[in-house]
Amino acid sequence: MNTKHLLRTLPLLAVALLASCSDGPPTKENGEKAAVAAGEYERGPHRGRMLRDGDLALEITIFEDGVDPEFRVYAYRNDEPIKPSEVKLTIELGRLGGKTDRFSFTPQEDFLRGSGVVTEPHSFDVRVQASEGGRNHKWSYPSYEGRTVITPEAAKAGGIKIEAAGPATVSDLVDMGGRIEITPEGKGEVRARLPGLIVSLSGKLGQQVSRGHVLARVESSHSLQTYAITAPISGTIVEKNVNVGDTTGDRALFVVADPTKLHAEFFVYPRDAERVRVGQSVNLRSLSGEARFEGEVEAILPTADVASQTMIAHVHLPPSASRVFRPGMGVEGSFAVAQSNVPLAVRTKAIQRFRDFEVVFAKVGNTYEVRMLEIGRRTPEWTEVLGGLEPGEVYVVDGAFLIRADIEKSGASHDH
Repeated sequence: MNTKHLLRTLPLLAVALLASCSDGPPTKENGEKAAVAAGEYERGPHRGRMLRDGDLALEITIFEDGVDPEFRVYAYRNDEPIKPSEVKLTIELGRLGGKTDRFSFTPQEDFLRGSGVVTEPHSFDVRVQASEGGRNHKWSYPSYEGRTVITPEAAKAGGIKIEAAGPATVSDLVDMGGRIEITPEGKGEVRARLPGLIVSLSGKLGQQVSRGHVLARVESSHSLQTYAITAPISGTIVEKNVNVGDTTGDRALFVVADPTKLHAEFFVYPRDAERVRVGQSVNLRSLSGEARFEGEVEAILPTADVASQTMIAHVHLPPSASRVFRPGMGVEGSFAVAQSNVPLAVRTKAIQRFRDFEVVFAKVGNTYEVRMLEIGRRTPEWTEVLGGLEPGEVYVVDGAFLIRADIEKSGASHDH
């Protein structure tokens, strides 16, 4: 099939509203009607958008096969290819927020090549100016990707919250596994003061007791008098090692533990030993990830395992942590072993996946649009941004997944 026939027989293809890289028909600024219906546009032999004015046609493509995205434009007269040197061309891209990217073109092989990289997102209002044979031509059309409009009322109902991107303190993290334990001062062993016979027991396993609560009575082997054994601290009886009729000895009769006096114990291996210090902040989370808490390294102790050269880091937990953590629970901890101030960061929870990118969604008025990020260091709270977002740019912090879902349901694509 020859090129002329192919150009005349290509179908008009529908495009996705707002969410695609090619969203509307081109319109000529000289007032002529577009050659295609609203929501549709004509494709050329290179699968690009066809712009027509009289006998001149331009096929606009963004080429990104093995190179950074660049404009490649093919020119036709009466649907036959013409030399790219016969056309003078400029393209302007009006982006959300008012920024304009401008491209000049130079002939190369059978196409006109744009002067720079077409940066992501490929979402803009396009203005094309061309001259050939002493005639001037103009077109404009929207080409949106990853963009949607949401009313303030809908945003509020969806729990969407925003903030401006700016500097933050980002930590270098070391992740370790550990376990929640009751602190030494949170446990009390109950022993008999004098040897004797257990004549009565009131303490039961799992019982909540207060300091001074009578747990047992013992008949002394020396005086044959009975004396009371009481709880040394308030807490829960977690061990019961005697019954009525037993004799006392050196063993603990009961163990009482206070479940609000907790710390986390982490084994620190030699590769991390030099970086972990008392006072560092630690983000603790349960193995399921549902329970989270911020703690601080309160002590680093050597272990008895000389061969492994490990240490134990104790992370302090306040009494309120007992609402989400229990003794014996396995936990993971991210130790902030170093901190630095970075000029631009976003909240980690705001980051979403879009195509092959990690993104946030910028907000301008009632319009939300994807921003592809170049990412540096990352913590559970902050992620350093090296590119893709401007300082001060407003982005979605809470409810970002709703923005993504709204864009995706519109049929998001990356179409040129």
